[in-house]
Amino acid sequence: MSAPDRALALVAIAAHAAADKQGADLVALDVSALLPFADAFLLVSGRNERQVEAIADEVEIKLLDAGAKPLRREGRGQGRWVLLDFGDLIVHVFHEEERMYYGLARLWSDCPVIPLELESGGDAVTGGDPASV
Repeated sequence: MSAPDRALALVAIAAHAAADKQGADLVALDVSALLPFADAFLLVSGRNERQVEAIADEVEIKLLDAGAKPLRREGRGQGRWVLLDFGDLIVHVFHEEERMYYGLARLWSDCPVIPLELESGGDAVTGGDPASV
């Protein structure tokens, strides 16, 4: 499996794991053209510190189960912004306030959005517009 294909597979696994924990405003970005160390970012919001931690834990568990090797995890203690680095994929799980403050989606808005197809209460949910979150 090529690195871009692997990144897309990891994005799908991570997005489903985040959605399972009611992660909000999921946006996946293809950063492969701009960054030499990652192919994709997944941005997710949680409403409070506990939810941020729960989302990050679930994403990490599901990616580990899929055979992905974690390189780094930062921000665990605070529950405001957890970064999970799996090489091809970097997952940012934000508290809503931190996401608004740092505006990573706007910073990387030139990157193509990776479509996400998630089931949420019977409705298909797609990745959002990075400029809107």
